[in-house]
Amino acid sequence: MRRAIKSAGAAPRRPGRPPSDRARAAILDAARRLLSDGGPAAVTMEAVAARAGVGKPTVYRWWPDRHAVTMAALMASGDEAQPSRRPRSMRDGLRLQLRAIVDRFSTPVGRHVTALLAASDPDSELAKAFRNHFVLARRDEGRELLRQAIAAGEVRRDIDIEVAVDLLYGAIFFRLLLGHAPLDARFADRALEQALRGLAP
Repeated sequence: MRRAIKSAGAAPRRPGRPPSDRARAAILDAARRLLSDGGPAAVTMEAVAARAGVGKPTVYRWWPDRHAVTMAALMASGDEAQPSRRPRSMRDGLRLQLRAIVDRFSTPVGRHVTALLAASDPDSELAKAFRNHFVLARRDEGRELLRQAIAAGEVRRDIDIEVAVDLLYGAIFFRLLLGHAPLDARFADRALEQALRGLAP
């Protein structure tokens, strides 16, 4: 009888994100704010946990170190800017993706990370996290788009996909890391068009 009364009087569970999803979102938001305020050096596991209102073990549940959190925050900072429409073609899909990369690194968070990457050793943990969590992920997306383009006859079948992916993204990341010229949507579009001329049937 007591159990029935207790159950009847219990407050209904409110709909929304599960606690784990809310904690993860809070951690990413905290890391993004720390990046914006103080650059990558400000992103420590302790600072992220404190600002997010969670314990350090909760942060470590998803990321092994502060560099991985930094990259995750960088990627999350551009999620809201990702286009919602589906690409009409391989060319359209690559254009949307390259512009999203440019938009992401034009934010204060992106500029902080870029400055640190340009000055860091290629074997540093941040550089490794950038390659593993950002560059390789973009390459996987581009590789899949090219395979679809080959199947649709938009691109020659005899291309070397790995070299083609380097052609598409190399110019973007080269200009991003050296900073010798503006990195904007116009440059992304021109780099894409010139690369695709050599891949066309």
